Amino acid sequence: MTKTELLELIANGESSGVEFKRDDVRPEQLAKEVVALANLQGGVILLGVEDDGTISGIQRPNLEEWVMDTVFGRYVHPMILPFYETVRIDDSRRVVVIRLTQGTAKPYVVRQQDREEIFVRAGTVSRRASREQQARLFSQGGMLHAEALPVSGTAFSDLDRARLNDYLDRVIADPDVPQDEEAWIKRLIGLGFMVAGPGGDPVCTIAGTVLFARRPRRALRQAGVRWMAFDGDEMTYQALDDAVLDEPLVGLWRVDDGSPSLEQGGLLERLIERIQPFISSDAGDLSDGIRRDRAWHYSVAAMREGVVNAFAHRDWTRLEDVEIVRYSDRLEIKSPGALPNSMTIEKMLVGQRSHRNPVIVEVLRDYGYADARGMGVRKKIVPLVRQQNGVDPEFVATDDYLLVRMPRGVVPG
Repeated sequence: MTKTELLELIANGESSGVEFKRDDVRPEQLAKEVVALANLQGGVILLGVEDDGTISGIQRPNLEEWVMDTVFGRYVHPMILPFYETVRIDDSRRVVVIRLTQGTAKPYVVRQQDREEIFVRAGTVSRRASREQQARLFSQGGMLHAEALPVSGTAFSDLDRARLNDYLDRVIADPDVPQDEEAWIKRLIGLGFMVAGPGGDPVCTIAGTVLFARRPRRALRQAGVRWMAFDGDEMTYQALDDAVLDEPLVGLWRVDDGSPSLEQGGLLERLIERIQPFISSDAGDLSDGIRRDRAWHYSVAAMREGVVNAFAHRDWTRLEDVEIVRYSDRLEIKSPGALPNSMTIEKMLVGQRSHRNPVIVEVLRDYGYADARGMGVRKKIVPLVRQQNGVDPEFVATDDYLLVRMPRGVVPG
């Protein structure tokens, strides 16, 4: 970093990614700032700068050794290797620049006095992580699958027995379908759909609730899907349609003469049924002189894949619903939560896979809802949208959500 760049950085003040500190800071205090930045998006710590931006310079002898061996070596865990440099301001003042990239082994903690404390960055302040923030960090670091967490107040009776029978008997061809509640609970615990609760009584997991509960949102408010349609190209107070759908994620099938047919749709089928009038229209010509075919403004297969991915890979520690919004010129599918485990849009587009919710993903694959190879974005969404109107879909990833934006076009359903 040059002197000019440093002075410009200081002039802009502290932020979510920039922290000023005197060089006489205590090691645990500096470790707190390091951990908070690594748990967010990384950033820069300037040693030798006062909170108000005044450059006091560094006075501590052997500062680099103290920072690397004491602060990073003893207090910060897991290990982080920062970029360390010294920038000279004038003959008497120097500033140490410590650069941190976003950590991939979250959560990072400060270890001291036989304790571990997790800190996060909120604006210009580093503070202890809340319970929800800790769960999110463990999930981002791949140390916790939130789908395995218990849903308080649930029981075996909240699950749809018919759908469970269909899944074991028809979908995965289990040779030993349980016949009583005790056997069912034992099997569901093994499958990850239930877990022993705090008091010992079995409760449903998030995965079990989302997939098979009769009304998932009664116990898990973020289990549904929010659907909205607007006349124009932006969100307004007056919507053409606005609903929150609450159904188990998978449908119920029955077998007649050896052929399965859908008896009762799940959340995905209900959603497609609800939004059909807003994403398609009657074709101008009669297909056989009698009937009019439908003209679809969005590829049904691409849209379905986008919705499936939104549920399969969403962050269940967040309380927002999956959101589907149709505007006059586009359809947007928003999945709560940042991309997991150092995944990026670039990696996703070339087919790299990283499953935040492996139980849900496997069940969706068992039913055929999800691509068996886990490459739905590369194999379905991108080529189908490109075929529709000659441009690729847009993907936007933030700390709060992943958004898939599909431009309007006309293709056969």
